[in-house]
Amino acid sequence: MTPDEMREIVMSFPGAEEAMSYGQPAFKVNGKFFTRLRREDNSVVLTGISMDEREMLMEAEPDTFHITPHYKDYPSVLARIETLHPGSFQNFLERKWRQIAPKKWVKDYDAAKAN
Repeated sequence: MTPDEMREIVMSFPGAEEAMSYGQPAFKVNGKFFTRLRREDNSVVLTGISMDEREMLMEAEPDTFHITPHYKDYPSVLARIETLHPGSFQNFLERKWRQIAPKKWVKDYDAAKAN
């Protein structure tokens, strides 16, 4: 994936908007952190990932999934966009989006997908 493709996937979710997080460009939904691109290692920040899932991902795909010391105690993982499959990225984001989007948005999203 390229940064432009990553942004296109992020912005396809209802309510996604560009914002700032810790002084860095990021994306939010409903005022809550959604994801961001780490320019220093060309990785996206995926939150809401359990420690067990993170370990499994890093073991299964070490060229894609990793962490830095900053993220070691948080339920998150970093994914290098060059090797992250766009469909997997979409799935990770949808799971996070469902956690932070208002219930009405989720209901409308599911109805639109069913049609």
